[in-house]
Amino acid sequence: MNRKTFVSSLAAVSAAIPSLAAGLHEEVDAAGIIPPYLKEGDIIGITSPAGYVTEKEILPAIQQIESWGFKVKVGNTIGKRNYTFGGTDEERTADFQQMINDKQIKAILCARGGYGFVRIIDKLDFSKMKTHPKWMIGFSDITVLHSHINRNYGFASIHSKMCNSFPSDWSKAEPIQVETILSIRDALKGVKMKYTAPATEHNKTGVAEGTLVGGNLKTLESLAGSKSDLRTTNKILFVEDTGEYLYSIDRMFWNLKRSGKLDHLAGLIVGGFKIKSSDDPAEEFGKNLYEIVKEKIPDCNYPVCFDFPVGHQKNNYALKCGMKHKLSVSATGSFLHEL
Repeated sequence: MNRKTFVSSLAAVSAAIPSLAAGLHEEVDAAGIIPPYLKEGDIIGITSPAGYVTEKEILPAIQQIESWGFKVKVGNTIGKRNYTFGGTDEERTADFQQMINDKQIKAILCARGGYGFVRIIDKLDFSKMKTHPKWMIGFSDITVLHSHINRNYGFASIHSKMCNSFPSDWSKAEPIQVETILSIRDALKGVKMKYTAPATEHNKTGVAEGTLVGGNLKTLESLAGSKSDLRTTNKILFVEDTGEYLYSIDRMFWNLKRSGKLDHLAGLIVGGFKIKSSDDPAEEFGKNLYEIVKEKIPDCNYPVCFDFPVGHQKNNYALKCGMKHKLSVSATGSFLHEL
């Protein structure tokens, strides 16, 4: 068979087999799908796809969600424990799958992060979400979910605090804690999100528009080369992390650079990074976070924002991944708003 005939035959087979066609067009993003925003009486499911959490620990979240006018369905993994996990892999998979399949559930809130989603992500079937999309909420280890559904299905999702961050006594909560929790409510109800960040000498000024993607940097690094690997071309990428040494953060940013993820961004947002101190002063890395990032993008032509309010910190606001945003960075500060 000559090459022309072979290519024609392959194209015909690809058209008949969607999975093969998808493999031939890896650089084509899935169409963006925005789940319906929630209204009073809608049900939010709570499950533990990663670390374990007790029923008592999620009670403040349940009470607050119900005060917003929503109903709550507690998953079977809440209160279960298998070492560090919220139940066995099989139990966590079954619980999450049940919530995907349940048409009455309009959003799935992950109870906490920790570690574990990568162990079950390939066992989940998201096909029913093509006709009944729903919001998925969480951050940290839940970056696996955000990246996977953005890469493969184009579903928008909400990167935000989870049940273990809700204050036990709302009346005594700090204003920043209240604001960040309420941002989850606003995101679910369809409010267009708008955030500012203070000016810093390390920012690169400019204006960009693009789909917002990102999450925990260590988790994104661990997904490199997998079918959950994030595409970043023409997108606004945000990253954050916690408990990492500076040399480890440097390695992660080298991964972004060497894999081409920093080459064709629309914009870069660097959120909170809690740096782990070196155990030995003689082993100090020698560069700070700003220097580590700027070293990787010396000639970039897109805006860069540091110190954005997202990450393992109190000022961790809800962000809608997979949706169009505009990033404006100027000498007076940075402004990110949903389009």
